[in-house]
Amino acid sequence: MTASSEASARVTLYGRPGCHLCDDARAVIARVCADLGEQFVEIDIDSDDELYDRFGEEIPVTFVDGRQHDFWRVDETRLRTALQA
Repeated sequence: MTASSEASARVTLYGRPGCHLCDDARAVIARVCADLGEQFVEIDIDSDDELYDRFGEEIPVTFVDGRQHDFWRVDETRLRTALQA
């Protein structure tokens, strides 16, 4: 994802490779964003010590419009509602 598309993404998924909950969250986020014409960006918390310290026990963590929305699981209906608000 380019810097401009990253800046325009309304959804951010913080996670790590090999995390099955992150895989589940990514699938829900990708489906909802595709349906609504939105973009999302995924950030690997293992690449940044501060992010690892902040989110290490709660991944996946989802932000919508810069505010924390969910952690551990992503509720599809709730995400759709937040993006349509």
